[in-house]
Amino acid sequence: MPAMQAITPHTLEQAPEALRAQGWAVVSPEALLTWLHQTPADAEAVHAHWHDLPPDTHLRDGGHYRFRRHSCFVYETAQARLSQTPHRAHWQPVTYNALHGGFERWFEPITPDVVNHPLWQALLARLGGLLAQVKPVPAWYIEAHPFRVDTTGGIGRPTPEGAHRDGVDFVAVLMLERHGIKGGETRVFEADGPHGVRFTLDQPWSLLLLDDARVIHESTPIQPLGEHGWRDTLVLTFRQGGFQGP
Repeated sequence: MPAMQAITPHTLEQAPEALRAQGWAVVSPEALLTWLHQTPADAEAVHAHWHDLPPDTHLRDGGHYRFRRHSCFVYETAQARLSQTPHRAHWQPVTYNALHGGFERWFEPITPDVVNHPLWQALLARLGGLLAQVKPVPAWYIEAHPFRVDTTGGIGRPTPEGAHRDGVDFVAVLMLERHGIKGGETRVFEADGPHGVRFTLDQPWSLLLLDDARVIHESTPIQPLGEHGWRDTLVLTFRQGGFQGP
């Protein structure tokens, strides 16, 4: 296991080359929001909706610590056009998610107030364009997962399936809030090699980009510092060719 590291964030201009070179990149919240032409107040207006995430009813470890929504989008790269798809189930094969793979998981959709917010529209479209610099594709099929993992029962598991890949081309993980917790360490390892990094995303709207073919990732469990804590994230997956399905 590698030692914890202090990560120097990449600029958005450096991120494509970092993904090519090592399979991951980290971007600071200041750089991200400037790139999106958004303010911290805009970011907080979007994040406020994480207080209204329904419980995840599909947890197979018996836990009650995760809350989430789910919606899907298509970003056409040549036209720079983002559109939302009709609501659909989230599905992963068991080869990528041994705990929750192999069956359709239906979640409540992301609310229109979030989807129509300029920050949301800019985030998905601009990331789609950036990732197309690394892997040119006609379209990205994007799944969006707002998560809250809390410390109900004394512990919360951001990745109950353990270290994993998602079966997509790229993954974007945005840290939105850490409230009254310890743990939640991010770990990124080469899928076919011995090297890895460990660090903690702790600044709201920090961004982690992952090349899903080259690295596996996980987040360690969280515990409360007081009576109750939580960890809010937004996970976006980008896949060419279509959404995963049975």
